[in-house]
Amino acid sequence: MRIEPYPRWVRGRLGGETVVNSRRAHLVWDEGKTIPVYAFPTGDVRLDLIPADAVSPRGELVHVAFHALDEWFEEDHRQVGHPPDPYKRIDVRPSSRHVRVSIGGRVVAETRRAKALFETGLPVRWYIPREDVLAELEPSDHRTVCAYKGQALHFDVAGEQAVAWSYPEPLHDGLPVAGLIAFYDERVDVEVDGQVQERPATQWSR
Repeated sequence: MRIEPYPRWVRGRLGGETVVNSRRAHLVWDEGKTIPVYAFPTGDVRLDLIPADAVSPRGELVHVAFHALDEWFEEDHRQVGHPPDPYKRIDVRPSSRHVRVSIGGRVVAETRRAKALFETGLPVRWYIPREDVLAELEPSDHRTVCAYKGQALHFDVAGEQAVAWSYPEPLHDGLPVAGLIAFYDERVDVEVDGQVQERPATQWSR
């Protein structure tokens, strides 16, 4: 477990009440985890108003489960998904490389107008204009949230469930890929400039 001071004013609200109010927040990376969690001195947390199973010790601090509260704020910015990792970076670069995506031998997307999204610790994601997606995008009920890019809508494609996604109204890090379509490289076949890409092994693999 690694603990670092986090010099941001962090607040959490539940049922209209501010139950966390801290200028002494810390970030904690639990062993084996890549996403940090918030931890606070007990005096900064209304333990009487938070469900007991949402609170756990982290050294001399207490962790409050992110999804147990209705809202979180860093300074006056609403934070979604999870606490941000100051050691992560996202870069988006337009690319004229030839990107082809296939599912079960069927080409479902092909473009030379992709945007490559590089995110620390994750595979490169190729975001493709919708008009270069050759298969039907069937809306899925699956939803995800990213602390850096926002709320993602998912799509079923060529019989694969929730295999593609898009950020229609992204946060600042995702603005360059707004409305574009990405595929889980873990579950499709991707060629870049004629080279077949190895499927990465991540939590999104099946």
